[in-house]
Amino acid sequence: MDREKLAFINPATGNQFGEVTMSTPEEVKQAVDEMRASFPAWSGKSVKERVRILRKFQNLLIDQRNEISSVVSQDTGKSRQDSLIELFVTVDMLAQNCANAAKWLKKRRVSSGLYFMKKCIIEHRPHGVVAVISPWNYPLMISLTPMLSALLAGNTVVLKTSEITPAVGVLLETLFKTIPELALYVRVVHGDGRVGAALTNSRPDYIFVTGSTATGKKIMQAAADSFIPVTLELGGKDAMIVLEDADLDAAAHWGTWGAYFNAGQACMSVERVYVVESKYDEFVKRSVQYTKEINSGFTLDENSPYQFGPITDPRQIQIIDEHVKDAVDKGARVLCGGKESGAFYKPMVMVDVNHSMKLMQEETFGPIMPIMKVRDEEEAIRLANDNSLGLAASVYSRDQARATRVAEKLEASSIIINDSLAQYGIPMLPLGGVKDSGIGTTHGREGLLEFTRPYSYAIGGAPPKWDVATIMRKLGNYDLGVAIMGVVYGTTLKQKWETLSQFLHRGKKDKVASSVKPEPVGTK
Repeated sequence: MDREKLAFINPATGNQFGEVTMSTPEEVKQAVDEMRASFPAWSGKSVKERVRILRKFQNLLIDQRNEISSVVSQDTGKSRQDSLIELFVTVDMLAQNCANAAKWLKKRRVSSGLYFMKKCIIEHRPHGVVAVISPWNYPLMISLTPMLSALLAGNTVVLKTSEITPAVGVLLETLFKTIPELALYVRVVHGDGRVGAALTNSRPDYIFVTGSTATGKKIMQAAADSFIPVTLELGGKDAMIVLEDADLDAAAHWGTWGAYFNAGQACMSVERVYVVESKYDEFVKRSVQYTKEINSGFTLDENSPYQFGPITDPRQIQIIDEHVKDAVDKGARVLCGGKESGAFYKPMVMVDVNHSMKLMQEETFGPIMPIMKVRDEEEAIRLANDNSLGLAASVYSRDQARATRVAEKLEASSIIINDSLAQYGIPMLPLGGVKDSGIGTTHGREGLLEFTRPYSYAIGGAPPKWDVATIMRKLGNYDLGVAIMGVVYGTTLKQKWETLSQFLHRGKKDKVASSVKPEPVGTK
């Protein structure tokens, strides 16, 4: 019986350029079992040794840059330069993590409080087998960045890439096999949601998912049955705020770039814009001008004349069209752009939008910039927060202190001032959504430590008689315990003195009668 296959389809041309056999549930389970068996060997290596091996992989990524950018370009329809951006960010993050991993993962001594004779240590240990389920919009970068962090932390990894971009999955499998010292600790499985479900059901020790909110909820429910911890990097409906003192040309330039980069297929794309009314008309005018300068198309040439390519997933086209139609039916206007042939769109500026429209409430994932007029800063903040998603946002103002104050009021976890989307590529900044945009964190120290569990140790000999741990475990020391607690932790000098004084004079004055008459209860 023939096995089911995934075709490699270039979404820009519709041409097939390869295929891969889908993994069976048995093969998925075998991959997890193999990684569990190899986990002791990989986790047993020093951080320095893991860094050495992963730097070989870093070297390979740079050497194979042209092959990598070519495959990513064909699989997604994005330009070679945008494909190179995926690789560039990946290599940058790997280099930064390798430089800092030993420090981040080092055992750390913490205060033992009043337990003076104990030495207290925190150690970060890897989970075990990490399952990474990655999306189609950035199939290289969002596969490798969590994988490489998990490996640095000492985990073994099973990756499932999207069925929409299977060629990148095969490419990654080939790259890992090129480094024998690393190949033993990584597996790649290929397939659709059924393979993802099989991977979740194979009981890995940790699951890292990037995808839609709906997908994240399903995976979290499945993981809950086995108490498998998860990180969920999910959708965004990212707001951009333009204040009256903004540099309007810069805001229009970088705002349109943030809306249309990768055809708007980024969880941190600018998906809705709020402009104070005094600057609204001028901002709209400049945004239309910049938008009309942008061309969509496809070529495999390294230097493309096109700013973005097609919509990668055919299913997304239906969502984009539905959002546009719903908005227009409710009174919105399209000032420029629109659907072209196949999977291509000309970038669109839309106005007269409001929060009754799907375009302003649900993730669109397309090259559309809806702009809404607001009275002032307060209304902009209120509307920006009027959404179930909370991933990223941007604020434009010449007054950086003011922009920062506005940013601090936004219900989004990753905010950039006077720019759009670029904060994703800063290796040391953690990224993780709030509200329905997910749980957990990726990138930087916080992202690396997501792939570990903290273990704690209190080390020392038997407690001496004067140790607090001894005193509080010995009967008859209630008054002494009150005195120690009051003197050490009292929040005012009066409170400290009163508790000490009560202890020192406890036998020199009548005891205060309690309104509760205790009855002794014992056990035989």
